[in-house]
Amino acid sequence: MWIPMMAAAAQHDRVVLSPRRLQQHQQQQHTPSPDRDRHGRRTYLHMVPILPPPPAGPAINDSQDTIISDRLQDTSFQYASAAPSVISGNAFTTPSKIPNSINKLNLIQSHSNKWGSSRKVHERSTGPDWFETKMANAKMEKKRSSKCFWSSSFVVDPTTHFHYKWLMLVTVTILYNLVFVIGRGVFWELNNAMPTIWWILDYASDGIYVVDTLVHAHEGFLDQGLMVRNSHKLRENYFSTSKWKSDFLSLLPTDLAYLWWPSGSCSADVLPCPVIVRANRLLRVPRMLEFFDRTETKTGYPNVFRICKVVFAILILIHWNSCLYFAISYVIGFGSDNWVYNLQGARNSSLSRQYIYCFYWSTLTLTTIGETPQPENELEHVFVVADFLAGVLIFATIVGNIGSMISNMNVARVEFQNRMDGVKQYMAFRRVSKELEARVIRWFAYTWANKQALDEERVLAALPDKLKAEIAIHVHLDTLKKVEIFQDCEPGLLEELVLKLRLQVFSPGDYICRKGDVGKEMYIVKRGILSVVADDQKTEIATLSAGSVFGEVSVLEIAGNKTGNRRTANVRSLGYSDLFCLSKRDLWETLRDYPEARHSLMQRGCQLLRKDRLLDEDAFLQAQTQNETINEAVSRLDTTMKDVTTRLSNLVTEYYNQNVKLNEKITELEEQIRVVKYHSITDSKYEDQQGSNVENDSTSSSSQSTVFGTYATRRSFNVPKNSWARRRRKLKST
Repeated sequence: MWIPMMAAAAQHDRVVLSPRRLQQHQQQQHTPSPDRDRHGRRTYLHMVPILPPPPAGPAINDSQDTIISDRLQDTSFQYASAAPSVISGNAFTTPSKIPNSINKLNLIQSHSNKWGSSRKVHERSTGPDWFETKMANAKMEKKRSSKCFWSSSFVVDPTTHFHYKWLMLVTVTILYNLVFVIGRGVFWELNNAMPTIWWILDYASDGIYVVDTLVHAHEGFLDQGLMVRNSHKLRENYFSTSKWKSDFLSLLPTDLAYLWWPSGSCSADVLPCPVIVRANRLLRVPRMLEFFDRTETKTGYPNVFRICKVVFAILILIHWNSCLYFAISYVIGFGSDNWVYNLQGARNSSLSRQYIYCFYWSTLTLTTIGETPQPENELEHVFVVADFLAGVLIFATIVGNIGSMISNMNVARVEFQNRMDGVKQYMAFRRVSKELEARVIRWFAYTWANKQALDEERVLAALPDKLKAEIAIHVHLDTLKKVEIFQDCEPGLLEELVLKLRLQVFSPGDYICRKGDVGKEMYIVKRGILSVVADDQKTEIATLSAGSVFGEVSVLEIAGNKTGNRRTANVRSLGYSDLFCLSKRDLWETLRDYPEARHSLMQRGCQLLRKDRLLDEDAFLQAQTQNETINEAVSRLDTTMKDVTTRLSNLVTEYYNQNVKLNEKITELEEQIRVVKYHSITDSKYEDQQGSNVENDSTSSSSQSTVFGTYATRRSFNVPKNSWARRRRKLKST
């Protein structure tokens, strides 16, 4: 195969082709064309670059065999010259001693005989410009495919504004067919009024339908969270659903019926009009519903849009029912009784009178109001009963939906009113003074009027942290940058701090802080005017407006602060004021992850204190020294703990090793004890057997006593094992 040969060339393996092997292959084949082999398959000769002649190399004998790996020996190769070639890396060289040498090399193309000549051969060039050739071919293919509407470059992203506008245009077209196909099919005066305009509108809507089918087939979709943009996959996904069926049915050319049923042939005696054959255009209604869903998600007033959508559905139902009433009047006969529509008279024969009366009758019937003429025959009774049932079911559902929508529109107001009522009840139960109660009620009124009653944490709780942070940055970041100590801070710190800001609303006369209070929060004025007053609560020292900041130094807890992190003035709200509050705990929790920012904030706080001459330099330096001493002690403690941990781990390891050795020794001792017990039991059994032999053999009592004496002696003086048995045998033999 050519892949190993390509790999060998890429690894600078020398592949030498001898003249004898080349001549054998040339005898078995015809001379190929410049870019085709003898079987008509494409080769890579036209893609292989012609390089300048290489420097003279070592001579190669003609008798040298081709050096090819074992995997290449069974493959048939095709060449275009009888001269041998040497492939080395990216250089194509020719031996100097070959009489018929070649200056360029045909790329080796292989094919397997077992697959037959119909097997597709993968083509690849190994020349140095292969990548450039591939990119050039890709650009040409892209240029070619971009001209084709069904190419892989035609993709419609359903999240873009263009797609939303396109759905709006398609919805207008669908509404045109939804209203005028049935209207023109029944009211002949409407159909015959302006045939040219109807013809233009009909076929313009058909053209929009055709384009919408192509757009629908190439709409992107999400696969594993990524937008699929391959048009072939988009079309496969489109045809795998049932959407394509309704799209293609709505495009059927039913207008061909005009050939034998002219469009202007309807009148009071001939109904319906031929335009009714275009009823298949109504099958595209799902695209209109898709537009409604997109609009409901996109609009900032979803409840208002839902109500408008319900009203639109009611009008369409009444319109269709009025057309159906006029058609039944035609079937029964105009003016045949009091229930049907009467065409007699110039007033009743006009289009406006016909449609308005039918629409009025349909409205009274579907809303079950009544006050309509009584039906007189069976068909009329059946139609009226069906209308009443439909009106009860449909309008009960519609009225219920409208009621729930109106309730949802006032959910925030109802919830706010419940909170205010609860506070009122509490103040009445605790007998709060009327003046304070009035202030509380005015505070509630102000928060509702300025949209401050919204609970931001509860509303944004459903969002992920990243989106919540982006919203907070968009709303509060500019306000936070106004704080002097936070200027030039790294963005990560500011992004975390904006999530900690809390909005507080103060009423007229409320004190934000008093002199001597411990500073636990810093404040940023968003809206309103604050007054800094003296201890007499009357003298006004300064005024703070929107963008002002106070209390920022107290949250830093700078050592040497002469105020002791306490408030130095009284701050009072002149009117209603909105302030952002950042607590000390939230600030220091955030600064744990930003040591450099913490050091920078401390320096800026010291600068502010020095500016106001509120920093005790000696106490500040002493605190820094103590802090450094503590840091050194902590460092030494860390080092000691690491040493103790290392020694403890070594001791534990040694303990486990000694425990293993002890277990091995115990096992060995248990084995020795088991062996000793076994031998002692065997000896005792043998002694019992010898005692019974002594009782039966009285003639050898003296010998036995000697033997047992010997045995006892052996057992007493640790005589070697079985020595008494050998001695006994010796005595018997004597």
